[in-house]
Amino acid sequence: MKPSERTLPVLLVLLIAALGFAAMPFTDWLTLSAAGLAMGMMLFLMVAGLTLIFGLMDVLNFAHGAFITFGAFAAGTVFARFPQLVASDRWEENFLILALAALAAALLSGALGFGFERVAIRRVYGAHLRQILLTTGALIVAEQLAIVIWGPDAIPVLKPAGLRGSFLIAGAAIEKYRVVAALFGLFVFLLLQGILAHTRIGIIVRAGVENREMVEALGYRIRPLFAGVFVAGAALAGIGGAMWATYAATVTASLGSDLTVLIFIVVIIGGLGSVGGSFLGALLVGLVTNYVGFLAPKLALLSNILLMAAILLWRPRGLLAAGGR
Repeated sequence: MKPSERTLPVLLVLLIAALGFAAMPFTDWLTLSAAGLAMGMMLFLMVAGLTLIFGLMDVLNFAHGAFITFGAFAAGTVFARFPQLVASDRWEENFLILALAALAAALLSGALGFGFERVAIRRVYGAHLRQILLTTGALIVAEQLAIVIWGPDAIPVLKPAGLRGSFLIAGAAIEKYRVVAALFGLFVFLLLQGILAHTRIGIIVRAGVENREMVEALGYRIRPLFAGVFVAGAALAGIGGAMWATYAATVTASLGSDLTVLIFIVVIIGGLGSVGGSFLGALLVGLVTNYVGFLAPKLALLSNILLMAAILLWRPRGLLAAGGR
């Protein structure tokens, strides 16, 4: 992909932000932009693994939401286990409990992803219809399993005390947790880009997304790479679920299925197989959702579908095609 073609999607994100700035008071725009960036970063954590799984493995995994759900419940369990860290107003203890929650979410979702890939996904490589049926059924089963383990009622997930509330910037109220979520999502994106661009495994993954048959012909064992990418994608989804549950202050067994449509909208907008495209797509969805929800609440539910349709009319393969990182 030419540099100019990679620049246009970035300019589109800036254009959306500029249109929002022109359409509302500055304080509202700043508050909504911070909320949109935080939402976009959390969505990116959930979709980054999914887009790589499809780009490398050609697997339509509609059960991806299950990893989000179990990651969210893992975080809620950790918060409930260490209430003294949650109630503390010391920043180091607040970040410690967040790190423990993210670690628990990654371990649980990653382990589930490892088992799911070995038991189910390996049997349906290359068969999209069977993948859709199998993974959709797995999502339903996972939702019921979550109800059995944690119950049917919503479980509260309290933010650490030091990350509750807001601070003022130029008269605009910015939630502390949203800033943390946005910075963490940006860190994960830069880390993934660094791995994909500057490590041997990353180069093989990128080559596999671009031309899997050529990678196999060069003698690389692609199957272990498949499993590793699937586990990493599931772990990232779990971390995203943990961040989202903390942001929403609650978690239910239907969390993953509720987010599935939004997740696939982001993946389609970004371009299947592109981490960079998913990053830009997540930012667009986050900003548009918050701007439209403020300016035209009746269109809020349709805004993401209309955005996806407009992007596909402009670029049928999404913002960045596979292999464009």
